[in-house]
Formats: sequence, structure tokens, C-alpha cells
Amino acid sequence: MEPLIREAKPEDKPFIGEIARLTWEGEDYLARVFETWLKGGNFYVLELEGKVIGTAKLTILPDKVGWLEGLRVHPNYQKRGFGRILHNFMLHKGKELAEKGAIDALEFSTYFLNKESIAMAKKDGFKVVERFYYLQKPLGEKIEPKRTKIESLSELEYSDYIPYGWKFLHKCKESLEWLNKKAEIREYSGVKFSYVPMHENEPTFTPFRLSAESIETLLPAMSFEASKIGYDSIDIMLPEERRDLIEPLKELGFKNWTNFKEPDVLVFRKML
Repeated sequence: MEPLIREAKPEDKPFIGEIARLTWEGEDYLARVFETWLKGGNFYVLELEGKVIGTAKLTILPDKVGWLEGLRVHPNYQKRGFGRILHNFMLHKGKELAEKGAIDALEFSTYFLNKESIAMAKKDGFKVVERFYYLQKPLGEKIEPKRTKIESLSELEYSDYIPYGWKFLHKCKESLEWLNKKAEIREYSGVKFSYVPMHENEPTFTPFRLSAESIETLLPAMSFEASKIGYDSIDIMLPEERRDLIEPLKELGFKNWTNFKEPDVLVFRKML
């Protein structure tokens, strides 16, 4: 039987849950974001003989970006070309949206050792446009911050891309409005940070000021928010151009999967 790609349905959740349990040692966020992605549209599954064996999602972000995420294939069906089938389908969907004027480009992020996805993307014309270090630190003292909002883009000390979990937003006015609507934004001791709601993505934290002093100030507040949502670490995406902060952040207890040998999160872009 030929595989079928169709829009995801509520009854697909058990299949998605199974794929999530077998991905990233059971830490995949796919099952947690299922309802949100279902409501957002452009969420697809690959079905084979009545069983969902793969998924893919396209989310429209500010600045006419079609963000690709959630491309998964059940481990029992990997290495059989199903990932390429899903990838090609999403490229086609992206072109359709571009023809309608909804997006101008496709983007996605991935771990730097995801060789198969990276090779596939480069073959299709995607190029690396930004790189980040993924930092983690165990929780410490917890102090509740206050809710706030972003008044101006100048508050965010990021050059071109603003981290939002494993999504990355263009630094533009539309993103400011988007973040104020969707992100959890907090302030503590005069310093702001944001993080992603658990029902949307991995809850990485985005300190607005990129300095060791500001991040150290925010540690109790970020620990409080992480603990509140059941997360056991403070996770931060550090832009490659701010590698000067690596040593100070290591002294604060932050670690990296590769011991900071090179940026391990890559952001890809393809114009349509």
C-alpha cells in the first residue's frame, strides 16, 4: 500500500504519542503540542496501512516565514525514504503558500549532528543563516518575577533572530507583537526575559539583555518559572556571535551538549 499524507486529526494523538515516546529518549515535545498544532493548521501525518508513522508541521511566523518543524518518522520505519517523502511534501506546501503571498521563505532549526536532515536540506537549497549554543543549568534559588510585556525591539539584544524555543523569529515589529501575544514575558530586578508556553514548544528562556550580569540576576526568576511548569533546568539559546559569554556562563553553572566546541543549533533558510 502506498503511503498517504493527510491533515492530522484528533484521533491521531495515540500514534503521535507513540512516536514521541520513541524519539529523543522519550523527551520529544510532539505529544504535548499536539492540540496546539492541530488548531494552528498545516499539521500533517504520513499514514501507512492505517497507521500514522510520520508527522510534519508548517507554522507561519512573522515576516512571512514558513517555519518547518515536527518532522518525525517512527523508528520502525526509518531509513526507508519516508522522511524524504514528508520533506518533499512540505516543500510543495511551502511553494503553494508562497504563491498565495502568505510566505516568502521556509526556515527551520535542527541539532548540528542531525546529518540526514541537514544533507537533505542543503540538497534542496537551504542555507545556514544563524547558529546558536544550547545551554542548560540546573535550577537554583527560586524567586517569583512579575508579568510584563515588550515595549520595544531595542530591549532584545539579539541581532537578526530572537530565540523562541526551537523556533527563531526575525527581529522585526511583527515579531514584537507576536511575542507579546504568545510568549510568557517576565521581569525581575529590572531585567526582562521570556519563555515558550509548554503547549507550544520546548520552554527555553530568552534573557533580553545578553550579559553575564543580567543572566545571573535572572537565575532565581527563571528557576521559579521553570519549576512552575515542571521543568528541571534553565535552557538558553546563545547566539554564536556572543561566544564571549561562554566562559562567564560556564562559571554560573551552564553546560553545553558538546562542551562548547561549536554552535550546536543551526537555523536554515530557503527563499521561495
